[in-house]
Amino acid sequence: MTVSAAPAEAILDSSRSPRRRALRGTPGAKAYGLATITAVYLLWSLLPVAITVLFSFNEGRSRSTWQGFSLRWYTWDPTGSIINDESLRVALLHTFVLAVLATLITVPLGVLFALALDRWRGRIPAGANFLALITFVIPEIALAIGLLFMVTYLATPFGLGTWAQVIGLVTYQLAYPIVICRARLLTIGAHYEEAARDLGASALGAVRRVILPMLFPAILVSAILVFADVLDDFVLVRYLSSDASTETTSMRIYATARAAPSPALNAMATVILAVSILTIVVGWLLFRRWARRQGEKADMGSLASTL
Repeated sequence: MTVSAAPAEAILDSSRSPRRRALRGTPGAKAYGLATITAVYLLWSLLPVAITVLFSFNEGRSRSTWQGFSLRWYTWDPTGSIINDESLRVALLHTFVLAVLATLITVPLGVLFALALDRWRGRIPAGANFLALITFVIPEIALAIGLLFMVTYLATPFGLGTWAQVIGLVTYQLAYPIVICRARLLTIGAHYEEAARDLGASALGAVRRVILPMLFPAILVSAILVFADVLDDFVLVRYLSSDASTETTSMRIYATARAAPSPALNAMATVILAVSILTIVVGWLLFRRWARRQGEKADMGSLASTL
């Protein structure tokens, strides 16, 4: 008695199809799908950055054809390099000045604001908390236009320029340390401060010697976020700029890219990227040192878990 091939293939297909359907719903299949989506997203996000960094080391002026490795656009080109082009140097220096000033002002203010909101109850602090968080909702361009009108038409002690840009950036960035430090304060609780007060510490001493050291991870993350965000800010600094001396790298790249682009723009963007990465690395090293003193595991996951 012979068995035809068609029924045998039908039996084989029927035995395979349920297994395939089962595999599609397994956690492993879902993990592969998520990994694929993540890889596509990373390629889509990082590939343009990699191309920008690569062509900042291009020997020629082309921004699409590779002509050999060189540091021309960083150092030795007589007119187009970052070192020899005064406008590029001024833009880079002004960008770093704004980032440092905004960070030094924003983070202490945000920490004090968070401590006050953590202790103050009532309608007034609720309103202050709402005003502090409103920058997450208001578009940056609306805030920039409002500050521009205020500086231009009201009797302010400063005009358009560096200090107007600093005040605008502080206003826009203040919500970050407030939210991050308040989240950290909620995890700390009030018992550490109460224990310090029971042992004889003053209110200010308990905050300075107990709360602020425990807030260090949140303060560190706030400083990193503010510094990195100010480095590539465009809208606020452009509206509050006065002349060429207050141009930042983002403004310079925008203006030059639309007129006469050169690989020097790639070099400027690469410098900003390198400084941002260096800031994150230094922050992680500082957190690692703090965690060792506290006896905690020092990794990026624990840094995120502190928030």
